[in-house]
Amino acid sequence: MRVVFMGTPDFAAESLRAVLDAGYEVAGVFTQPDKPKGRGMKLAACETKALALERGLDVYQPASVRTDEALELMRSLAPDILCVVAYGKILPDELLAVPRYGAINVHGSLLPRYRGAAPIQWSVLNGDEYAGVTTMYLAHDMDAGDVIFREATKVGEYETAGELFDRLALMGAKLLVRTLAAIEDGTAPREPQDEAKATYVGQLDKSICPIDWERTPREIIKHICGLNPWPVATMELGGETIKVFAAEYTDNATSKAPGSVVSAGKAGIEVACGGGRTVRITELQAPGKKRMSAAAYLLGHPVSVE
Repeated sequence: MRVVFMGTPDFAAESLRAVLDAGYEVAGVFTQPDKPKGRGMKLAACETKALALERGLDVYQPASVRTDEALELMRSLAPDILCVVAYGKILPDELLAVPRYGAINVHGSLLPRYRGAAPIQWSVLNGDEYAGVTTMYLAHDMDAGDVIFREATKVGEYETAGELFDRLALMGAKLLVRTLAAIEDGTAPREPQDEAKATYVGQLDKSICPIDWERTPREIIKHICGLNPWPVATMELGGETIKVFAAEYTDNATSKAPGSVVSAGKAGIEVACGGGRTVRITELQAPGKKRMSAAAYLLGHPVSVE
């Protein structure tokens, strides 16, 4: 089966690697145009492009896929199927209609829950017990196509969005190969999504970073985990905005106001939160400093207990 692959970040690169390792013919790879990265802001290839070039594949990076040129390019590649994984743009219906088996997608949630951007981060932010990946046929509406397969996994209590992202990237890659095999042999199921159960999420930005200490310990822990590695939860400490990368539960009760520092020492910085309980900050980063343990931070930045 002749595949055209469309994807950009490392989540997509894992799927491309799995498709290639499974022996499928990849006629071409589409990624987003190179973007400036790093302090020097030099143009850098995305993970999917880097892998494609390493494997000797043709790479295409049109600024838009809504042009006659993009449509003719897709037709010239004559794919049997189009695999789309975190490509970054909604594809026009004319493009989706080119492959004889249609277009399929790997999405980082258990659809119809969490259609849209950043589904993995929101799974952690919302404290879900389970997350997962779904393969589906692409349709006109975003993430609304018929489901082929789903696979769920339990979310660790302290698992960060970055850690879950890496796990789901591998799960999604394996599920994509399973999906391609099922489509090829005619056994792929096709389950319409229940629109009544559909939920939508959007991209994260830094406005969500500040920790709301009025919330429960679990909500605060999930907020910290869900924003790691980006955009990272923040708190005010010693007159500075501190990035918070990790925290843990305590068994302690307090009568202090939410946001008050209850204790600070080798174990970390204990802060009062909603419901008269506390959480302990264990890893953080001060402005202009490296990421470090809270204990290391306290050696040079004594914190007064309120």
